[in-house]
Amino acid sequence: MLYSPLWKRLLILALCAWGILGALPNMFYTKVEAHNDAVSAIEAAAGVATPEQTAALAEWPSYVPSALVNLGLDLRGGAHLLAEVQVSDVYAQRIDSLWPDVRDALRDVRDQVGAVRRMPSVPGVLRVSVGNADGMAAAVAAVQALATPVVSLTGVGQNDLEVTTEGQEIVVQLSEPERVATDTRTMQQSLEIIRRRVDAVGTREPTIQREGTDRILIQVPGLGSAAELKAIIGTTAKLTFNTVIGRTTNPAADPGARNSLLASSDEKDVYYIVADEPVVSGEELTDAQPSFDQNGRPAVSFKFNVSGARKFGEYTSANIGQPFAIVLDDKVISAPTIQSAIQGGSGIITGSFTTEESTNLAVLLRAGALPAKMNFLEERTIGPELGQDSIDAGKTAAIIGMVAVSLFMFASYGLFGLFANVALVINMALIFAVLSAIGGTLTLPGIAGIVLTIGMAVDANVLVYERIREELRIHKTTARAIEIGYERAMSAIVDANITTLITAAVLFFLGAGPVRGFAVTLGIGIVTSVFTALWVTRFIISVWFNWRQPKEIVV
Repeated sequence: MLYSPLWKRLLILALCAWGILGALPNMFYTKVEAHNDAVSAIEAAAGVATPEQTAALAEWPSYVPSALVNLGLDLRGGAHLLAEVQVSDVYAQRIDSLWPDVRDALRDVRDQVGAVRRMPSVPGVLRVSVGNADGMAAAVAAVQALATPVVSLTGVGQNDLEVTTEGQEIVVQLSEPERVATDTRTMQQSLEIIRRRVDAVGTREPTIQREGTDRILIQVPGLGSAAELKAIIGTTAKLTFNTVIGRTTNPAADPGARNSLLASSDEKDVYYIVADEPVVSGEELTDAQPSFDQNGRPAVSFKFNVSGARKFGEYTSANIGQPFAIVLDDKVISAPTIQSAIQGGSGIITGSFTTEESTNLAVLLRAGALPAKMNFLEERTIGPELGQDSIDAGKTAAIIGMVAVSLFMFASYGLFGLFANVALVINMALIFAVLSAIGGTLTLPGIAGIVLTIGMAVDANVLVYERIREELRIHKTTARAIEIGYERAMSAIVDANITTLITAAVLFFLGAGPVRGFAVTLGIGIVTSVFTALWVTRFIISVWFNWRQPKEIVV
């Protein structure tokens, strides 16, 4: 008899059942990606759900896993862009907008510093000449008073401005911690804007991610061309500040004439009735940054241009104590209450924010336009025919590989080889279940990783079976030979797979694009292969052995 604890047997059965159920949806239906007639050819080639498959999706039990493996751009076709964000433009914009504040600050100490004049300088650096060299200390102190704490984890305790002197000139630029924080906010803002614009077209599952310090990778399956994707990204989102008429939870409420009913982006089932005519438009917002209020709580500061400042000042003076809506792409992202008249074009939004939430709100407020110019370094349009050919070739390779491996294992080890083949099928199911659960994207290199896993998956079984054969040759009992075979082969199997797993991890963290896709499926395959070879096959053999209780076995 072969003994194993009940909890271990139940755990193995549960994991195997989860793997099979998790992989099952990928066999019966495919996600519908249709969004217009222009991409119908792409959808037909990539595999769109039939009415029967769509019905199956609707009828799929809620308690059963239903996530699907997403197909990458190289399998479904679409548009690919690699953009470089000119983050230095943001430094120049910040410093340029700072000049009026510096001028006003020096005006207060005019009797000490004398005449003030802005001098020519490189972008991102503000040079101010003062007439009286003796008043330089007072001038520097006045400018330094404009600095605010850096809102980032790496810049705690430091200010956003670096103020130095050169002769009778004051040199103002962003401090290094603020540059790092600005880079992060700029990239985050660019990612948010691009994601909103791409999603507004109706596409699904775009890949929009940061690459390195100043690059963004954009991949949109199902889109006709890279030029079309560039046109989408180049559009301007609509940002407005509107009067709030009321608030409701009824999505069918009548907003009344010249009003609109808009959903809240962060409050579930909450709708705002707002006036159609905006108080100020997003084009008049020049900046929005995370900051802190007078009590040290996270807040968001914003700034309008001259015309926006005048209109917003008049509106807030007449509506103290009333909420106003910040509307982005026809959704209310925030509805703060006006605490006091906001004059001068600058204001602050307070609330129960965390530092992360204030940063996110600042990103959304600035999402009316891209923060900096984007240079497209790489453009590719991938046709669906290549993707379908790759899918077909991958399926063929996987089937041939499984059949060849299964025949070899059965020919070499007989019934035990059949047990290994059953474990191999469960291994494939587990790989797809994990990919579905984590929202992984299957690419052409990923298919290569799966096919490679098929060949590698039975290596552990070969080691175990050969060890069992050796134990049987020295006249060990059948039950003891099986136990020793698994026990003594385990260390070699684990060591060999750990080294391969380390390689997969290096490929994932240091690689990009297709290399990472290969590393993901290879890494998942290694883990599932060890599980199925060491525990699933042993479980199957134990059940068979305890049921048949053979006096001799042939391996």
